[in-house]
Amino acid sequence: MKNLIFLIVVMAGLISCGSGKSASDRQINSEKEVTEIVHEPGDTIRISNDELEYEIIIIESGFDSWLVTQKPMWYYSEPTLEIKNSQYVTEWNNRVRQPNRYDPNLYEQIIDYDPKIHYGLEVNYKLYMYFKFFEQKYHQKLLFYR
Repeated sequence: MKNLIFLIVVMAGLISCGSGKSASDRQINSEKEVTEIVHEPGDTIRISNDELEYEIIIIESGFDSWLVTQKPMWYYSEPTLEIKNSQYVTEWNNRVRQPNRYDPNLYEQIIDYDPKIHYGLEVNYKLYMYFKFFEQKYHQKLLFYR
Protein backbone atom coordinates (compact mmCIF):
# COMPACT_ATOMS: atom_id res chain seq x y z
CA MET A 1 0.00 0.00 0.00
CA LYS A 2 1.53 3.31 -1.12
CA ASN A 3 2.17 6.10 1.42
CA LEU A 4 -1.37 5.75 2.62
CA ILE A 5 -1.78 4.97 6.30
CA PHE A 6 -5.49 4.52 6.39
CA LEU A 7 -7.93 2.57 8.41
CA ILE A 8 -11.43 3.36 9.41
CA VAL A 9 -13.51 0.96 11.35
CA VAL A 10 -16.88 2.43 12.01
CA MET A 11 -19.88 1.83 14.13
CA ALA A 12 -19.71 -1.92 14.26
CA GLY A 13 -21.96 -3.50 16.77
CA LEU A 14 -19.17 -5.98 17.21
CA ILE A 15 -16.76 -4.18 19.48
CA SER A 16 -17.34 -3.60 23.13
CA CYS A 17 -14.88 -1.46 25.00
CA GLY A 18 -14.76 -1.11 28.73
CA SER A 19 -11.58 -2.18 30.44
CA GLY A 20 -9.64 0.29 32.52
CA LYS A 21 -11.38 3.52 31.56
CA SER A 22 -11.12 6.28 34.11
CA ALA A 23 -13.77 8.92 34.66
CA SER A 24 -11.48 11.50 33.05
CA ASP A 25 -11.50 9.47 29.82
CA ARG A 26 -15.26 9.71 29.51
CA GLN A 27 -17.50 12.48 28.30
CA ILE A 28 -21.23 12.51 28.89
CA ASN A 29 -23.50 14.29 26.43
CA SER A 30 -26.99 15.60 27.07
CA GLU A 31 -28.59 12.21 26.43
CA LYS A 32 -26.44 10.45 29.05
CA GLU A 33 -24.48 8.41 26.54
CA VAL A 34 -20.95 7.64 27.62
CA THR A 35 -18.45 8.21 24.88
CA GLU A 36 -14.71 7.74 25.16
CA ILE A 37 -12.39 9.72 22.93
CA VAL A 38 -8.76 8.68 22.98
CA HIS A 39 -6.00 10.42 21.07
CA GLU A 40 -3.56 7.59 20.55
CA PRO A 41 0.03 7.95 19.33
CA GLY A 42 0.37 9.73 16.00
CA ASP A 43 -2.81 10.80 14.24
CA THR A 44 -5.10 8.11 15.62
CA ILE A 45 -8.44 9.02 17.12
CA ARG A 46 -10.63 6.35 18.66
CA ILE A 47 -14.20 7.12 19.66
CA SER A 48 -16.28 4.50 21.39
CA ASN A 49 -19.52 4.13 23.31
CA ASP A 50 -19.89 1.26 25.76
CA GLU A 51 -23.68 1.36 25.91
CA LEU A 52 -24.20 1.11 22.14
CA GLU A 53 -21.16 -1.10 21.58
CA TYR A 54 -19.68 0.81 18.67
CA GLU A 55 -16.28 2.18 17.88
CA ILE A 56 -14.79 4.43 15.23
CA ILE A 57 -11.05 4.49 14.65
CA ILE A 58 -9.47 7.06 12.37
CA ILE A 59 -5.79 6.56 11.56
CA GLU A 60 -4.79 9.20 9.09
CA SER A 61 -1.69 11.35 8.99
CA GLY A 62 -2.63 15.00 9.41
CA PHE A 63 -6.26 14.48 10.39
CA ASP A 64 -5.83 15.62 13.97
CA SER A 65 -4.11 18.89 13.06
CA TRP A 66 -6.55 19.51 10.19
CA LEU A 67 -9.57 18.96 12.45
CA VAL A 68 -8.66 21.79 14.83
CA THR A 69 -8.81 24.24 11.89
CA GLN A 70 -12.42 23.35 11.03
CA LYS A 71 -15.76 24.64 12.27
CA PRO A 72 -16.47 23.40 15.79
CA MET A 73 -18.83 20.54 16.52
CA TRP A 74 -21.57 22.79 17.87
CA TYR A 75 -21.78 24.54 14.47
CA TYR A 76 -23.59 21.50 13.05
CA SER A 77 -26.88 19.95 14.06
CA GLU A 78 -26.91 16.24 14.67
CA PRO A 79 -29.75 15.54 12.18
CA THR A 80 -27.81 17.37 9.46
CA LEU A 81 -24.67 15.34 10.16
CA GLU A 82 -26.66 12.10 10.19
CA ILE A 83 -28.10 12.86 6.74
CA LYS A 84 -24.72 13.84 5.31
CA ASN A 85 -23.00 10.81 6.83
CA SER A 86 -25.64 8.49 5.41
CA GLN A 87 -24.96 9.92 1.96
CA TYR A 88 -21.19 9.77 2.36
CA VAL A 89 -21.24 6.22 3.71
CA THR A 90 -23.46 5.04 0.85
CA GLU A 91 -21.06 6.47 -1.72
CA TRP A 92 -18.00 5.23 0.16
CA ASN A 93 -19.38 1.69 0.34
CA ASN A 94 -20.28 1.79 -3.37
CA ARG A 95 -16.65 2.62 -4.13
CA VAL A 96 -15.32 -0.13 -1.88
CA ARG A 97 -17.46 -2.60 -3.83
CA GLN A 98 -15.98 -1.43 -7.15
CA PRO A 99 -12.20 -1.94 -6.82
CA ASN A 100 -11.74 -1.98 -10.59
CA ARG A 101 -13.24 1.48 -10.86
CA TYR A 102 -12.01 3.12 -7.64
CA ASP A 103 -8.58 2.85 -6.05
CA PRO A 104 -8.74 -0.02 -3.55
CA ASN A 105 -5.85 1.57 -1.64
CA LEU A 106 -8.14 4.51 -0.86
CA TYR A 107 -11.41 2.65 -0.43
CA GLU A 108 -10.36 -0.35 1.61
CA GLN A 109 -13.16 -1.21 3.95
CA ILE A 110 -16.95 -1.08 4.16
CA ILE A 111 -18.30 1.35 6.76
CA ASP A 112 -21.08 -0.12 8.86
CA TYR A 113 -23.21 2.96 9.55
CA ASP A 114 -26.87 2.46 10.36
CA PRO A 115 -28.89 5.69 10.07
CA LYS A 116 -31.45 4.25 12.49
CA ILE A 117 -28.88 4.16 15.30
CA HIS A 118 -28.29 7.30 17.35
CA TYR A 119 -24.48 7.57 17.47
CA GLY A 120 -24.47 11.03 19.01
CA LEU A 121 -23.21 14.38 17.82
CA GLU A 122 -19.55 13.72 18.52
CA VAL A 123 -19.24 10.54 16.46
CA ASN A 124 -21.29 11.97 13.60
CA TYR A 125 -19.15 15.12 13.62
CA LYS A 126 -15.85 13.19 13.54
CA LEU A 127 -17.09 10.90 10.78
CA TYR A 128 -18.33 13.82 8.69
CA MET A 129 -15.07 15.68 9.21
CA TYR A 130 -13.11 12.61 8.19
CA PHE A 131 -15.00 12.47 4.89
CA LYS A 132 -14.23 16.17 4.30
CA PHE A 133 -10.56 15.60 5.15
CA PHE A 134 -10.40 12.57 2.87
CA GLU A 135 -11.90 14.51 -0.05
CA GLN A 136 -9.42 17.33 0.39
CA LYS A 137 -6.30 15.24 0.99
CA TYR A 138 -6.86 12.71 -1.79
CA HIS A 139 -8.64 15.00 -4.27
CA GLN A 140 -11.75 12.82 -4.23
CA LYS A 141 -15.30 14.05 -4.60
CA LEU A 142 -17.60 11.66 -2.78
CA LEU A 143 -20.76 13.72 -3.20
CA PHE A 144 -21.52 15.87 -6.21
CA TYR A 145 -24.15 17.88 -4.39
CA ARG A 146 -23.97 19.37 -0.93
